[in-house]
Amino acid sequence: MNDQPILLRDDRDGVTWLTMNRPAQRNALSMDLMAALQAEIDAIAETRSIRVVVIAANGPAFCAGHDLREVRGNARQEFYQALFARCAKLMLSLTRLPKPVIARAHGVATAAGCQLIATCDLAVAADTAHFATPGVDIGLFCSTPMVALTRAISRKASMEMLLTGDLVSADEAKALGLVNRVVPEPELDAAVAALAGQIASKSPLTLAIGKEAFYRQAEMSMEDAYAYASEVMTRNMLARDAEEGIDAFLQKRPAVWTGR
Repeated sequence: MNDQPILLRDDRDGVTWLTMNRPAQRNALSMDLMAALQAEIDAIAETRSIRVVVIAANGPAFCAGHDLREVRGNARQEFYQALFARCAKLMLSLTRLPKPVIARAHGVATAAGCQLIATCDLAVAADTAHFATPGVDIGLFCSTPMVALTRAISRKASMEMLLTGDLVSADEAKALGLVNRVVPEPELDAAVAALAGQIASKSPLTLAIGKEAFYRQAEMSMEDAYAYASEVMTRNMLARDAEEGIDAFLQKRPAVWTGR
């Protein structure tokens, strides 16, 4: 029996690493794993000291999607509705979390695992990683992964992944915009830590304002987006951290952030 937690948490210098820990199941998103992730995300949202979140995984794969054994063992409409509602809530919570989320991608990320990569604000991949939405191969179109995928990469690239189920290499994923950086696998942890640390050094208030504004304006017309962004900039300029940042720049000294 494996008595290890299915989700591990490690806080380091303002960065929280959440590591999925179902290696034998390729970190498939069971109901319990999604509930564990949801609980941590909800707690992190209220924790001022945490500025960046990293989603990682143990074992040979990042995430193989939903747990198909669990799905087949609960072949009821009510279970399916609850499963996809929980998944949707988790993905929306990651987008709405007022802290940037970085995916540490290795191995394969398929179906809902690819959805998780697409949902995270940033993604760093090992050069050996692969990505796919292969539901079509088993008679199940990846409709919920499609929501995140089509917001991360172009329509035609999304449609090809969804219709063929083909694996996309890390380099191809970077070219498509699904991941930000590709590094040799032995350097993956260091690359993720460096990026997370760089972001965590910024004003937490500014990060929260910027992330919320990024996603809200993306759903608006250009005219509405400029009007909204102007309001956000005005509010941001009145914040203490903006005053401190400008003063620090002019005085050629490091800024001291207060998150206000």
